[in-house]
Amino acid sequence: MALLGSMLKNGIRLTNAVRLRKTNPFKQQRKAFRKLVSKARFTEFGKAYHFEELLSSAEFGTPREFYEKYKQLVPIHDYNSMFDGWWKRSLAGEKDIVWPGRVKYFALSSGTSEAASKYIPVTKSMSKAIQRTSIRQILTLGRYQNLPSTLYEKGYLMLGGSTQLNAREGHYEGDLSGITASQIPFWFQRFYKPGREIAQERDWALKLDEITEQAGSWDIGYVVGVPAWIQLLMEKIIARYNVKTIHDVWPNLMVFCHGGVSFEPYRQGFEKLLAHPITYIETYLASEGFIAYQSHPNAEGMQLVLNNGLFFEFIPFNEQNFSSDGELVAKPQTLMIDEVEEGKEYALLLSTCSGAWRYLIGDTIRFVSKKRSEIVITGRTKHFLSLCGEHLSVDNMNKAVELVSHDLGISIREFTVAGVSYDTLFAHHWYVGTDDAVDATDLRDRIDAKLNELNDDYAVERRHALKEITVTVLPVKTFYDWMESRGKMGGQHKFPRVLKKNLIAEWENFLKNV
Repeated sequence: MALLGSMLKNGIRLTNAVRLRKTNPFKQQRKAFRKLVSKARFTEFGKAYHFEELLSSAEFGTPREFYEKYKQLVPIHDYNSMFDGWWKRSLAGEKDIVWPGRVKYFALSSGTSEAASKYIPVTKSMSKAIQRTSIRQILTLGRYQNLPSTLYEKGYLMLGGSTQLNAREGHYEGDLSGITASQIPFWFQRFYKPGREIAQERDWALKLDEITEQAGSWDIGYVVGVPAWIQLLMEKIIARYNVKTIHDVWPNLMVFCHGGVSFEPYRQGFEKLLAHPITYIETYLASEGFIAYQSHPNAEGMQLVLNNGLFFEFIPFNEQNFSSDGELVAKPQTLMIDEVEEGKEYALLLSTCSGAWRYLIGDTIRFVSKKRSEIVITGRTKHFLSLCGEHLSVDNMNKAVELVSHDLGISIREFTVAGVSYDTLFAHHWYVGTDDAVDATDLRDRIDAKLNELNDDYAVERRHALKEITVTVLPVKTFYDWMESRGKMGGQHKFPRVLKKNLIAEWENFLKNV
């Protein structure tokens, strides 16, 4: 057994034993809030919204006084109001706007729907917070008894955006994955793949080719990335070396750390590329921060990061707080971590050490364990279908696709759904990406049946206003070609699970020319 690996694993186990002490989520969040407000109280934002008063409440007031004042003094922001009111000044080089100092890095993020890029500030404090949470996640490997000490000496492949960032007017821009990879600590360099040179490559197709060519000389134990791109890379490597599975090239591959989208629709096809089971660990790393990660084996969800530069609020995702198009009402109900309930959906508000304040990031989550502060991502506030009250979430869609893929023994790599008119009523049009032979009518009936089982509202509307379900089966390449046509290849980009408004027409026009 390798000495270094043994030392690392023993150290990780000892660290986990220390970290198992009981924590109080409310107290953690109050402390996180106090640190954020204290640090930002002399910024332009902090002065405008009376952070000194908020800090006084957090330090000397009753336990909940600070939060009541926060709700009273600071409005909820979406991207447009945050950028137009504040972030564009940071982008222009002004200092002390939403966080102390000048912002040197901006993550480019368009989510899965908008064509224009969003500029999300990434401060030094946020970069350090992401590194700390990344290390914490690695430390949780000590809780996985099936992982040998040798894993800790293997290569760590991170498939993300280019570390060759765009330099513009005193700052740098790029994918968050590229920004974080460019700042990897020196002690981790010996484990990091694909290495500095390939990581700088901006052409996504060329990057995958270069990784494929080098793959045979690497001993990879841990892979990190978005499921679709990792699966595509593994298929390229298997084809290049003319082998049956990825373990013929990387025999010590033991862990896949995934995020960005639900892994379940990919599982069926992904596991065909393996010679033996591996450990899957889910993460929730957004452009706004490292929000949550799976902290122990067999966890139902991911544990929120409550004590590292993030303050969370939760808006019940219901008709009282959101319109049928997913727009937030004027004065929604907001809750702290101790007020949430298991099994209910919430939209996330974040206040962060990058200078986001009461910021609606657009994701919806559900608590699966309030005791552990564990969540699952259920979708996006605007990426759900409720044309007539069916309340169909991305979580429902993912689960239905997973179950149907398993029943039919096929791999559905991508899919998207559009809500359309049908005579005077409504219909759903599914576009399903698979390279396996499947009957579209049978696929439609099975997906429809699963959704009826998973969602009571859907079942009711299928008997009334939701009159038709259509399925179009397409090659997987079609989905990737559309993303490439929009400049959305690689890194953190993923195909939207729900098409709305102008995206429906754009997608349909693209299909006409395929």
